[in-house]
Amino acid sequence: MEEIFHTHKGRYGYRRITLELRNRGARIDHKTVLRLMNELGLKSLVRIKKYRSYKGKIGKFAPNILARDFKAAKSNEKWVTDVTEFHLAGEKLYLSAILDLFNGEIIAYNIESRPVYPLVSKMLDKAFDRLESKDSPILHSDQGWHYQMKQYSHDL
Repeated sequence: MEEIFHTHKGRYGYRRITLELRNRGARIDHKTVLRLMNELGLKSLVRIKKYRSYKGKIGKFAPNILARDFKAAKSNEKWVTDVTEFHLAGEKLYLSAILDLFNGEIIAYNIESRPVYPLVSKMLDKAFDRLESKDSPILHSDQGWHYQMKQYSHDL
């Protein structure tokens, strides 16, 4: 167990170590592996939690007009947006982007160090600058808290 643990630099927890031991022919229960790892002081590194913008219903929900029809016949007809977290040089960053479903083009994006509303509002302002008077795209999102805010509805 210690060899497997250290070979994988502490990233394997009791479940993966159990599977690796079984692959090597050992007949051992996962509860036994957990107990022995605790006794040996082997504790895997905690996984980084993924960013989830959904915090329940905090405002208005928009109807799902797109209904999983992710094909667009022309540019600026259907847009999709989301906020995602990523790590760069030890720093946590948040990206908000709008994608045109017609050709996969990134219409606008914004990066911030915190997932606050201006992350989305600055991106929206950039996207609006790209529109012509005849354009009226459908903007689809995952209805996370950014997209339920009154300010977001007002900006749209």
